[in-house]
Amino acid sequence: MNNASAGASLARHAVPVHAGLIAVLQPTAYVIVALVVFYTARHLFFTMNRLFGRQRHPYLDITQASWPPVTVIIPAHNEQPVIAHILERMIAVDYPRERLKILCIDDRSTDATPAILDDFAERHPDRVQVLHRPPDAPPGKAAALVDATAHLMGDIALVFDADYLPGPGLVKQLVAPFFDPQVGGVMGRVVPYNSGTNLLTHLLELERSGGYQVDQQARANLRLIPQFGGTVGGVRVSALRAIGGWDPRALAEDTDITYRLVIAGWKIAYQNRSECYEEVVESWPARYRQLRRWSRGHNQVLFRHLWPLLRSSRVTGRERLDGVSLLGIYAMAPALLMGWLVLYLLWLCGDNGGGLLLMLAVVSYGTFGNAAAFYEIASALRLDGERDKVKGVPLILVGFFVSTYAATAGFLAAIGDRLRPRRMQWHKTPRYRDQAQAAPDPAAPTRL
Repeated sequence: MNNASAGASLARHAVPVHAGLIAVLQPTAYVIVALVVFYTARHLFFTMNRLFGRQRHPYLDITQASWPPVTVIIPAHNEQPVIAHILERMIAVDYPRERLKILCIDDRSTDATPAILDDFAERHPDRVQVLHRPPDAPPGKAAALVDATAHLMGDIALVFDADYLPGPGLVKQLVAPFFDPQVGGVMGRVVPYNSGTNLLTHLLELERSGGYQVDQQARANLRLIPQFGGTVGGVRVSALRAIGGWDPRALAEDTDITYRLVIAGWKIAYQNRSECYEEVVESWPARYRQLRRWSRGHNQVLFRHLWPLLRSSRVTGRERLDGVSLLGIYAMAPALLMGWLVLYLLWLCGDNGGGLLLMLAVVSYGTFGNAAAFYEIASALRLDGERDKVKGVPLILVGFFVSTYAATAGFLAAIGDRLRPRRMQWHKTPRYRDQAQAAPDPAAPTRL
């Protein structure tokens, strides 16, 4: 056989192979395009609602009431640099003394955290209680919250991470929605106080602005599913116990409890003007580990609760649609990576039409959709009266690749957990504050 006939034979065999591959890749491309269009429309719709729609703040006027007993839970694992600051703030909040219990969980700490907690408990025995978890206790925040459940006072439990700095009126603002008997959980707004440290902290401030000022508030406006974020929020204890309590297996205990409450028929309230200040991570490796953990935990919730959400008769149609889209947020990162791979393979196969369509969708998604959420962030900055920070929005692209990689790694880890359950390993978020310095005093809230 000469070279010409051999080449012709290979070409005849290659055509069916290419045709079969294209037949598989094209539907995949269309599914990814549909997801891209959906999430792009979702974010644009939320932005338009926040800018031009009717804003709901149904519990804002509750300032005088017979305030119920409440427990503030502060989990603390090696929080020596920050724990004293939140306790000082919490002891000074405007809430009836006899109805506020501050429950600190020393979660297997190996630094000076236990001593600091015991000192506060000794000086404020009527306000502060310390629960010391032994070194062999199960790791993770959810496991610590399980241990705390037996020590709660009243039917409302608020949760704060140790690096947060609450204002005097915050506890009342977070308790107010629980006067509504349908509310099972509440969430306030998180604002970074160390946003001026470097590029990363500035980008995280932009991300938080879009996520809370626009995304969470729009979902509250539309009576969808605002998400309990695990801190600066709380749960109704009777509702928590009715659904089986905290799940110690949950890596994202906040998302897990959100969906279990919603599936059981409870509402989640969002308080956009109830601000609390956090210390965001200041290094890219720490940000990667944080995002990977969030993605892993969030996708665990996706695998566990998607079907119960779809089947629940206590969830409205709009809540169901929003709940499914929220569950899929972290799965969009691997979907985008798959889209890029499909685009490349279609190009190799000579299917330029399908490839161009997918390229348009992927680029549009990166510009307008979930990956950067440019419109949400810019609108949030406008609503916050911080228009000078809009010029930093294009820099979000810097974090896009780290976020995509970390979210994909977390998605794959969640699949691994599903196939082969593994013991959870908790990676401590680093703290940057100097314990010896006075706690930062962020400006009073100016948000709309």
